[in-house]
Amino acid sequence: MGEDKRLAAVVALAQGMAAAHTPRESWRAAALGACRALDGSFAALSVWERDLGRLKVLVNVGERAPDEEEFPETESYPVHQFPEITEFLHERWAGGGGPNAWVETAEGPAAGRPGYFHQRVAALRRRGRGCCVVAPVVLHGRAWGELYVARQVGAPVFDRGDADFATVLASVVAAGIAQTERLEEARRLAYTDALTGLANRRAVDVRLDEAIELHRREGVVVSLVVCDLNGLKRVNDTRGHAVGDRLLERFGSVLSLCGAMLPGTLAARLGGDEFCLLAIGPPADDVVKAADELCRRAAELELGEGVACGVASTDEPIGPVRSARRLFRLADAAQYRAKAVRADKPVVAGREGPDDPVVRLADTPPPERAERRAFRGRRP
Repeated sequence: MGEDKRLAAVVALAQGMAAAHTPRESWRAAALGACRALDGSFAALSVWERDLGRLKVLVNVGERAPDEEEFPETESYPVHQFPEITEFLHERWAGGGGPNAWVETAEGPAAGRPGYFHQRVAALRRRGRGCCVVAPVVLHGRAWGELYVARQVGAPVFDRGDADFATVLASVVAAGIAQTERLEEARRLAYTDALTGLANRRAVDVRLDEAIELHRREGVVVSLVVCDLNGLKRVNDTRGHAVGDRLLERFGSVLSLCGAMLPGTLAARLGGDEFCLLAIGPPADDVVKAADELCRRAAELELGEGVACGVASTDEPIGPVRSARRLFRLADAAQYRAKAVRADKPVVAGREGPDDPVVRLADTPPPERAERRAFRGRRP
């Protein structure tokens, strides 16, 4: 491949990774770009999970063997089977060398000669491939993983020039991964409450809009539990805001624990002393059971005075729910009633018959209540 074509291949790889919206898309773009750039038939990107002592495959692209999934959940290899990722690289760097790629063939090592090759040679033979080039991916000065590109039996064997080019491609991949990680961290911060580590109101709004659309299309049950943590102001006034923050953090942990009773449930802090659980799929009775456990555990906390908890579910007789705003109003009204009557259990919208006061309150909120909750409600 000429220099102009190689430069174009590098640019295409970088652009593909830059256009990715998720880590998976970024991994796939990296592997595909490298496979095309090196005229390979197969490529994989793997990460070194130091804590688990394994090389985990993130993505396989190209002509995959029957046992190779595109995004494998369980394909990983003990690093002792491929010690060049942990031993050889560090030895090279300590001696002033760089993390260069190397070539291996089904007959044994070729260009590069890392010193360890038997496992990869066996893998090439097992999957009917003739050769591969392995390029370390280095991120923040540490071995992050590897880029692997293979060719079929009978295709030209990778040479030293290909290995050097693979080293360049791995550097581009590392830059793309770093950018993806920064974007993921920014997204995480944008949708996470800094104090408790729970989701924030923005995350709830996005997920709830999606859930209501799913409910409208397919009838999926959507339930919302809104909680108001009692006694936070008293704790702040008498023991200080640092202790109040501890109460919020502790309750956040309890909320997360109870949310785990309902698979896929989002636990969130809406702001101040208000929290919620958003459950998509489980029946209302299961949601109420989790909310009841939440009330019980909150009452046992050393700080605070328990929690006022309201539940609204499309599984209850509350009338049509065509918007996220209405479900939020119903859950909020149920929580408001729980607080007013000092209930030690959740109040559930729609369970007091056709003239349920919670449903009435939600659908015709008093002006002062509407104003009080304006920061949370969406405009009609």
